[in-house]
Amino acid sequence: MTRSVDEFKTLEQGKVKLYTCGPTVYNFAHIGNLRTYVFEDLLRRTLDHAGYDVEHVMNVTDVGHLTDDADGGEDKMLKSSRETGKSVWDIAQFYTDAFFEDINKLNIVMPSIICKATDHIDDMVSLIKRIEENGHTYESGGNIYFSIDTFPGYGKLARLDTQDLQSGARIKVDTNKRNPRDFVLWFTNSKFAHQSMLWDSPWGTGYPGWHIECSAMSIKYLGEQFDIHCGGVDHIPVHHTNEIAQSEGATGKPWVNFWIHGEFLVMGNAKMAKSKGNFITLRTLVEEDYDPLDYRYFCLGGHYRSQLQFSSESLQAARTARLNLMERIAELQESSEPNDINLLGEKARGYGDEFMSHVYTDLRIPQALSVLWTMLKDDTVAARDKLAVLYEMDRILGLKLKEGTPKLEIDEEVKEMIKEREAARGNRDFARADEIRDLLLERGIVLKDTSDGTKWSRKM
Repeated sequence: MTRSVDEFKTLEQGKVKLYTCGPTVYNFAHIGNLRTYVFEDLLRRTLDHAGYDVEHVMNVTDVGHLTDDADGGEDKMLKSSRETGKSVWDIAQFYTDAFFEDINKLNIVMPSIICKATDHIDDMVSLIKRIEENGHTYESGGNIYFSIDTFPGYGKLARLDTQDLQSGARIKVDTNKRNPRDFVLWFTNSKFAHQSMLWDSPWGTGYPGWHIECSAMSIKYLGEQFDIHCGGVDHIPVHHTNEIAQSEGATGKPWVNFWIHGEFLVMGNAKMAKSKGNFITLRTLVEEDYDPLDYRYFCLGGHYRSQLQFSSESLQAARTARLNLMERIAELQESSEPNDINLLGEKARGYGDEFMSHVYTDLRIPQALSVLWTMLKDDTVAARDKLAVLYEMDRILGLKLKEGTPKLEIDEEVKEMIKEREAARGNRDFARADEIRDLLLERGIVLKDTSDGTKWSRKM
């Protein structure tokens, strides 16, 4: 809310109440969506590491959600149902399962509570009643709207100015609305002829607006005030702005202490989005022989508040770096057991402290990752100390550094090239030996000639 890095203080000592906006399950999550969940996982792991008792709630939007956040466009669930021939309920379950498969593959810690919108319609109705009783609603065209003119703090998160609010900048005109930025709490007059998801309410049979679900479920599980609310930056101007209005309109209390938003993953000059047709799924990457943790490592290379440029070259570089890291750890594991984290040498302890200082300062993960590599290359740090610190760092990074990392192998073609180079060196054909070395370097393989023969490693 302040657009600054502030000291984190909890409402209740030692406990963090955290809400993160979950998936809308009408299609596969794309890797841009998943970047946000990786960032939120880094936050969750950091809070756990700091010793907080974290109560983490995430919703699943399995109620039809409009293609436009401002109550316009087409119902995404109906659109997917029409295109696939499946019921909206089957679609929601299929993509919910697919989402959690992706989360598991990315080694993301599961939330404490996962709540589906369709299981909490009564909670939404109850919250709308409270908003209505406080004078923030009106009925028009069969729908119940929130009147932003009744809520003086509207737009404070997005810093919307008075002119924006009056003109409804970039908002399509709905003739039922008194103000273009008013939003629907409950639809009873659906614009869709065959709406499948309908419930009874005091205002008639219908379905909830998109924004009300997050307010209702977060309040149900975390209370009327909680510590942190997360999501993507695209949620700021409409979704989270409306969540604040309806939540505080119902309770009369400040709702969330800290808002933390992740920036876009971009391809070219555009954010990745299903609506633009330029989205890639985790399944796509796996089909191209990437490990899901290659993508997780890629995400670690950008600060969560900065846009991250995606390309096949950048993902390949992340894979090479991760494989190199795993190989180095395998070598350490072959020669040593990890030290007790409380018995580290001074230098190793210093690297660990520097790493965590970056993590604890607004999740500066790229800088923290740089500390990891510096320590790994430092020959003055004992192998057993390195392993202990690496495993502690991985409590944040989530790269599965400890789990029986095998020593990486090179393929037969590379092995033959190394043998040919050794033969060339034996025949004093140094030109050919250098040529093979350079060819392997282009593939990311570095050769080092030792008294025990030629050793290889991945390019860092």
